Amino acid sequence: MLIGELSRRTGVNTHQLRYYEAQGLLQPERGANGYREYDEGAVLRVRQIRHLLGAGLSSEDIAYLLPCAVGEAPELLGCPELLAAMRSRLRRLDDQLDRLARSREALADYIDAAERTGAESYPPLTGPARIPSPV
Repeated sequence: MLIGELSRRTGVNTHQLRYYEAQGLLQPERGANGYREYDEGAVLRVRQIRHLLGAGLSSEDIAYLLPCAVGEAPELLGCPELLAAMRSRLRRLDDQLDRLARSREALADYIDAAERTGAESYPPLTGPARIPSPV
Protein backbone atom coordinates (compact mmCIF):
# COMPACT_ATOMS: atom_id res chain seq x y z
CA MET A 1 0.00 0.00 0.00
CA LEU A 2 1.12 3.57 -0.58
CA ILE A 3 1.59 6.14 2.19
CA GLY A 4 -1.85 7.71 1.60
CA GLU A 5 -3.55 4.34 2.16
CA LEU A 6 -1.51 3.71 5.32
CA SER A 7 -2.49 7.17 6.53
CA ARG A 8 -6.16 6.49 5.86
CA ARG A 9 -6.11 3.09 7.58
CA THR A 10 -4.27 4.30 10.68
CA GLY A 11 -5.56 7.87 11.02
CA VAL A 12 -1.96 9.14 11.11
CA ASN A 13 -1.09 11.90 8.66
CA THR A 14 1.55 11.31 6.01
CA HIS A 15 3.93 13.85 7.54
CA GLN A 16 4.01 11.81 10.77
CA LEU A 17 4.50 8.58 8.83
CA ARG A 18 7.51 10.11 7.09
CA TYR A 19 8.83 11.19 10.50
CA TYR A 20 8.46 7.62 11.80
CA GLU A 21 10.46 6.46 8.79
CA ALA A 22 13.17 9.06 9.44
CA GLN A 23 13.38 7.84 13.04
CA GLY A 24 13.79 4.23 11.88
CA LEU A 25 10.39 3.15 13.20
CA LEU A 26 8.97 2.27 9.77
CA GLN A 27 10.89 0.77 6.87
CA PRO A 28 8.90 0.98 3.66
CA GLU A 29 10.12 -0.47 0.40
CA ARG A 30 10.52 1.86 -2.57
CA GLY A 31 8.74 1.10 -5.80
CA ALA A 32 10.30 1.60 -9.21
CA ASN A 33 8.59 4.99 -9.26
CA GLY A 34 10.25 5.94 -5.94
CA TYR A 35 7.00 5.83 -3.96
CA ARG A 36 6.97 4.36 -0.48
CA GLU A 37 5.29 0.95 -0.39
CA TYR A 38 4.15 -0.55 2.91
CA ASP A 39 3.13 -4.10 3.66
CA GLU A 40 0.15 -5.06 5.84
CA GLY A 41 2.37 -5.22 8.91
CA ALA A 42 2.89 -1.46 8.72
CA VAL A 43 -0.68 -0.87 9.95
CA LEU A 44 0.05 -2.80 13.15
CA ARG A 45 3.44 -1.13 13.50
CA VAL A 46 1.93 2.37 13.28
CA ARG A 47 -0.71 1.45 15.87
CA GLN A 48 2.02 0.16 18.20
CA ILE A 49 3.99 3.38 17.70
CA ARG A 50 0.93 5.48 18.50
CA HIS A 51 0.23 3.52 21.70
CA LEU A 52 3.85 3.82 22.85
CA LEU A 53 3.94 7.55 22.06
CA GLY A 54 0.73 7.89 24.04
CA ALA A 55 2.54 6.31 27.00
CA GLY A 56 5.04 9.17 26.90
CA LEU A 57 7.94 7.29 25.30
CA SER A 58 10.25 9.05 22.88
CA SER A 59 10.78 7.85 19.32
CA GLU A 60 14.29 6.81 20.37
CA ASP A 61 12.85 4.64 23.16
CA ILE A 62 10.28 3.20 20.80
CA ALA A 63 12.97 2.19 18.31
CA TYR A 64 14.43 -0.05 21.03
CA LEU A 65 11.04 -1.39 22.12
CA LEU A 66 9.49 -2.26 18.77
CA PRO A 67 11.43 -5.48 18.19
CA CYS A 68 9.89 -6.72 21.46
CA ALA A 69 6.34 -5.50 20.79
CA VAL A 70 3.52 -7.96 20.20
CA GLY A 71 -0.04 -6.97 19.34
CA GLU A 72 -1.64 -3.58 18.89
CA ALA A 73 -1.62 -2.43 22.54
CA PRO A 74 1.34 -3.57 22.44
CA GLU A 75 2.55 -6.15 24.94
CA LEU A 76 6.31 -5.93 25.44
CA LEU A 77 8.27 -9.16 25.67
CA GLY A 78 11.39 -9.34 27.83
CA CYS A 79 13.76 -9.57 24.89
CA PRO A 80 17.43 -8.57 25.30
CA GLU A 81 17.08 -5.29 23.35
CA LEU A 82 14.24 -4.13 25.57
CA LEU A 83 15.88 -5.13 28.82
CA ALA A 84 19.23 -3.56 27.93
CA ALA A 85 17.59 -0.29 26.85
CA MET A 86 15.37 -0.07 29.90
CA ARG A 87 18.23 -0.89 32.27
CA SER A 88 20.31 1.83 30.64
CA ARG A 89 17.46 4.33 30.98
CA LEU A 90 16.97 3.34 34.62
CA ARG A 91 20.68 3.94 35.33
CA ARG A 92 20.46 7.39 33.73
CA LEU A 93 17.38 8.24 35.81
CA ASP A 94 19.09 7.02 38.99
CA ASP A 95 22.12 9.20 38.16
CA GLN A 96 19.86 12.22 37.62
CA LEU A 97 18.05 11.56 40.90
CA ASP A 98 21.37 11.29 42.75
CA ARG A 99 22.56 14.62 41.30
CA LEU A 100 19.27 16.29 42.19
CA ALA A 101 19.41 14.90 45.74
CA ARG A 102 22.95 16.24 46.21
CA SER A 103 21.94 19.64 44.83
CA ARG A 104 18.90 19.73 47.09
CA GLU A 105 20.96 18.83 50.13
CA ALA A 106 23.56 21.52 49.35
CA LEU A 107 20.87 24.16 48.85
CA ALA A 108 19.13 23.16 52.10
CA ASP A 109 22.49 23.46 53.91
CA TYR A 110 23.00 26.98 52.51
CA ILE A 111 19.49 27.97 53.60
CA ASP A 112 20.05 26.57 57.11
CA ALA A 113 23.37 28.40 57.43
CA ALA A 114 21.85 31.67 56.20
CA GLU A 115 18.95 31.36 58.65
CA ARG A 116 21.32 30.74 61.56
CA THR A 117 23.40 33.78 60.67
CA GLY A 118 20.41 36.08 60.71
CA ALA A 119 19.33 38.76 58.27
CA GLU A 120 20.18 41.68 60.57
CA SER A 121 23.92 41.43 59.91
CA TYR A 122 23.66 41.78 56.12
CA PRO A 123 22.34 44.55 53.90
CA PRO A 124 19.25 43.67 51.82
CA LEU A 125 19.86 42.32 48.34
CA THR A 126 18.88 44.69 45.53
CA GLY A 127 19.31 44.89 41.80
CA PRO A 128 20.60 42.06 39.62
CA ALA A 129 22.08 40.09 42.56
CA ARG A 130 18.61 39.41 43.97
CA ILE A 131 17.51 35.78 43.75
CA PRO A 132 14.19 35.59 41.86
CA SER A 133 11.25 34.29 43.80
CA PRO A 134 9.39 31.25 42.47
CA VAL A 135 6.39 31.99 40.29
